[in-house]
Amino acid sequence: MIIAVHQPQYLPWLGYFDKILRADIFVLLDNVQFKKNEFQNRNKIKTANGWQWLTVPVKYRFPQLINEVEINNTVRWQHKQHRAIITNYSKAPFKGYLDEFFEELFSRKWDMLSDLNIFIVKRLCKILGIDTQILVASRLGDLPQDRDERLISIVEILGGDTYLAGAGGREYMDIDKYRKRGIRVIFQDYIHPVYHQLFGEFQPYMSIIDLILNCGDKSLEILRGQQ
Repeated sequence: MIIAVHQPQYLPWLGYFDKILRADIFVLLDNVQFKKNEFQNRNKIKTANGWQWLTVPVKYRFPQLINEVEINNTVRWQHKQHRAIITNYSKAPFKGYLDEFFEELFSRKWDMLSDLNIFIVKRLCKILGIDTQILVASRLGDLPQDRDERLISIVEILGGDTYLAGAGGREYMDIDKYRKRGIRVIFQDYIHPVYHQLFGEFQPYMSIIDLILNCGDKSLEILRGQQ
């Protein structure tokens, strides 16, 4: 059984969902330190002028964990982001495909960043038709602080025999630790698909919503085509 683990991200890119697709169980690692200027509270959409960030404002105090980070709701981020999506995808072939999702995302009051991101990942998986089981790390009990030992423990708790790591894991993982515990390590060497987009030349690494609004019910097929 293949286990994959990743921090919960905001409106993740295609490679994130490719990783979920390849796993039998995907664990949202919400109990590690929040990292500023990454993808835990922001992601990209394509516009007529290139791409732009959609950022969730947070009240972050070092060294808070992801599941301790509060959203700064004194900023009208939901209204602003919803308008940006409506404006930039008004001519997308499937512009109404995510209306219900956006309605809940942008009308509901979110206090904690992790709750927001967990909702997003689970709901988008359902919309895409991905049936991988999704769990939350903080609900698995106490885990070791060491990075490799933490991941090994998650795999063991869930009865897995294979850990799916991102390509960057080759640079920092101690593979021997996994082998000694009977865990095989495989890597996600993701190849980004090219699909129809608005605004000219293809721009990779956008949020998955760019794929869905442009390709609708073909989105999962496009993701699967790169496995």
